Amino acid sequence: MNNSTGMKGEYPLIKLILKDIVDQGLKEDLHYIDLTTDLLISPEDVSKARIAFKEDGVLCGTPVIEAVFEALSPGQMRYTYYKSEGEMLSKGDSVAEIEGPTHALLKGERLCLNLLQRMSGIATVSRQYAETVQHTSVKVVDTRKTTPGLRALEKYAVRCGGCFNHRFNLSEGVLIKDNHIQACGGIREALEAIKGKVGHTVKLEIEVQDLKGMEVAINAGADIVMLDNMSVEQVREAVVLNDHRVVLEASGGVTLETLKALAETGVDVISSGALTHSARALDIHMKFIG
Repeated sequence: MNNSTGMKGEYPLIKLILKDIVDQGLKEDLHYIDLTTDLLISPEDVSKARIAFKEDGVLCGTPVIEAVFEALSPGQMRYTYYKSEGEMLSKGDSVAEIEGPTHALLKGERLCLNLLQRMSGIATVSRQYAETVQHTSVKVVDTRKTTPGLRALEKYAVRCGGCFNHRFNLSEGVLIKDNHIQACGGIREALEAIKGKVGHTVKLEIEVQDLKGMEVAINAGADIVMLDNMSVEQVREAVVLNDHRVVLEASGGVTLETLKALAETGVDVISSGALTHSARALDIHMKFIG
């Protein structure tokens, strides 16, 4: 039995962010009354429920359980945890048992499961990606292709699964993409326009479409070059030509099927929006017991 809710790879403000997400989720779901529960169940009733996996996958999001039910019934719930964050579970494995006011259990069930399922699905996909490249030194990172309002939890789930985070938001780093380049008149022009405007701790990343663009970017002072939608052969050639001068990131259309070959090119980083935007929610349920 495990009574810890420690969050592997925790962000310093994750619990505060989680509270905001839960508050918004409850407002969305409850409005001002739960017609079924409030009219059917006595406020004094107490029940016990078990959360369990209905398929194999990586557990992520156990702090969601307390965040949801404490918001509904502060200090009146009892929790028993059987599995830890980041642990690989099998179909039928119990995650936790919660005992307390029946009203709270029924009203919080859907939000709790929605978040657990989403986070565990992302962690499961991330674990598959991480295991696929574990024989190489490449880092697989996510993107900003996340569900609006849930980025903090989804990026946490990526880390929980064993992959890494790209920038969290637009203020965390310079990433000059194709439309920036078009607006500035070229790769060199974009880099030269921004170099003198950022602090010495800020790295400059720029997206390129071909090997010629990579050379222009390196010579113009880029720290990181994103190889956008290049083939495995092109990425392999780019690694050789780069000769460790800058960090190379491969991006664009990366899937689990193409990941291994791409990782074996020797590229430094692979970014994939599929870690978040295409992860299927894991099947998890909550059933009353006893």
